[in-house]
Amino acid sequence: MQSNFSVLKVFKNFKDYSSQKPLALSLGMFDGVHLGHKSIIDELIKVGSENNLETAILTFWPHPRFVFNPNEDLKLLNTVDEKKELIEKYNIDHLFLKEFDDEFRNLTGEEFVRQILIDKLNVKYLIIGYDHSFGKNKSGNFELLQKLSKELDFDVEQMEAINIHENNISSTKVRNALLTGNIKAANEMLGYSYSVSGTVVHGKKIGRTIGYPTANIDTESIKLLPKKGAYIVETEVKGQQYKGMLSIGTNPTVNGEKLTVEVYILDFDGDIYDERITVRFRDFLHDEIKFEGLEKLIERLDEDKKLTEEFNF
Repeated sequence: MQSNFSVLKVFKNFKDYSSQKPLALSLGMFDGVHLGHKSIIDELIKVGSENNLETAILTFWPHPRFVFNPNEDLKLLNTVDEKKELIEKYNIDHLFLKEFDDEFRNLTGEEFVRQILIDKLNVKYLIIGYDHSFGKNKSGNFELLQKLSKELDFDVEQMEAINIHENNISSTKVRNALLTGNIKAANEMLGYSYSVSGTVVHGKKIGRTIGYPTANIDTESIKLLPKKGAYIVETEVKGQQYKGMLSIGTNPTVNGEKLTVEVYILDFDGDIYDERITVRFRDFLHDEIKFEGLEKLIERLDEDKKLTEEFNF
């Protein structure tokens, strides 16, 4: 990953965009901005540099599945701000965050290429993922792009799948790994530690009565939480990093009902109510457990703390 940050220009409307240079562009959801996406971005930057093209990613917000299946409880790997931050690290010039509205969803694949990619964005090099389709009824695919590229004078490239342990990486596989508590597999596919951010809010304050005061994190509803259980996390508070033990669950030992995200921050003592903090998941400790009483809970917390202290960050 390149260390020098570029200033990513973000556009929600194509009419706001104008540039003297044509574009090398890739399109897709880029949910998670995982290693498969990184391979596309690396190729985009290489092509842009070799052909004197500016680089761009065209994605959609909200996710098209929210439009097609409004009752589906889809959770995403990135909030829109997280996605912008991840893409900015790769020195991409432009990010198009297109609203997936009725007008847009009714464009055929060919109309999308002609009206948007060529007429509005002046794309000269297009890179798509190995399984990408677009346009109404998924009428746009690599074969269509190959056919149109000759007429409309642009180059098109389809990237191969990126594999880890002989399995191709996808956002769905990252989600599934998180939902089964397989943090190491998820992080390996992402190329970074999965994170959740939110504001610290008041909870029931039971933790402080047993020597384990926790920060309750109010997370964004759109963001995927890993499965219920206890985790070793790296916690960022006011720019400082601390080891932490995080719990996702309903606190069944004290008959809780509401799902909460709580972190006990090691070697930290401070009032951080209303502060925004970030936790990065490093390892799974155990499933959510209903203990017979607070004594058994404290015993397990002591064990979890020892494991967290010994964990090599």
